[in-house]
Amino acid sequence: MPDEGNAQDPGTSGAADGQAPMLGQRLDRLFRMHQTAGQKLTNNEVAEQVRQRHPGLRVSGAYLSALRAGTRTNPSPELLVALAEYFGVTPGYFLDREESDRITEQLEMLEGMRNAGIRGIAMRAVGLSEENLEAVASVLDQVRKLQGLPPVHEEAEDDPTRQK
Repeated sequence: MPDEGNAQDPGTSGAADGQAPMLGQRLDRLFRMHQTAGQKLTNNEVAEQVRQRHPGLRVSGAYLSALRAGTRTNPSPELLVALAEYFGVTPGYFLDREESDRITEQLEMLEGMRNAGIRGIAMRAVGLSEENLEAVASVLDQVRKLQGLPPVHEEAEDDPTRQK
């Protein structure tokens, strides 16, 4: 009986393949960073969602757990594409170090913003007029000044919503 999500994986340990531990680490990072409302994402939930989106793909929570742990090492290209789609990354995230580093940096920045409450502020700003956005920015500048933080210097190309 072939392994789930993989016709090539003979069940070898991740230690035999230098890429396998990286795959497991990268997949685990995606699981940890995609928590919703403080709820941890489970292997079974992801497997179920992947199967719903890709009915011909065989994958279970146990298989995803083994991939994350590095005890399964060679998932099918179809499974990698499905997982990349689920987590909103490119399939290269799992295979290419530079791509993984770039995406990881972006994910960490987003995670930091979420943790810092910035996401809530940004959500509140959606739909505000340019005039009101400038007022909010002014208030934030004043709060930064009161806390002894340096001013933020925005570049016009960094913020496409600004009309400078």
